[in-house]
Amino acid sequence: AADVVNDAADTAAQAADAATDAAEQATDAAADVVNDAADTAAQAADAATDAAEQATDAAADAAADAADAAADTAAQAADAATDAAEQATDAAADAVNDAAEQATDPAKSN
Repeated sequence: AADVVNDAADTAAQAADAATDAAEQATDAAADVVNDAADTAAQAADAATDAAEQATDAAADAAADAADAAADTAAQAADAATDAAEQATDAAADAVNDAAEQATDPAKSN
């Protein structure tokens, strides 16, 4: 009778052990799933951050390019205005010289 009781106790202990092992494995598996999901979420957040950084960089580059182009255009316009002013000044000086020559020597104007 004692053997039967001992065997039953052993069997119960083994069953409890097996149940504990199964519970531990299920807990580990669930933790793995949660960890994998967290990793995936972290990777997605990383990718989104990278994409946002690239978009920001591209926008900054485009703005810098536009500013450069505007500065170039303004410089060209200033150059053209300076050239036009120089030509107008030269033409005025020529006209004054011609008028002076005509006034001092009318025969020379022909």
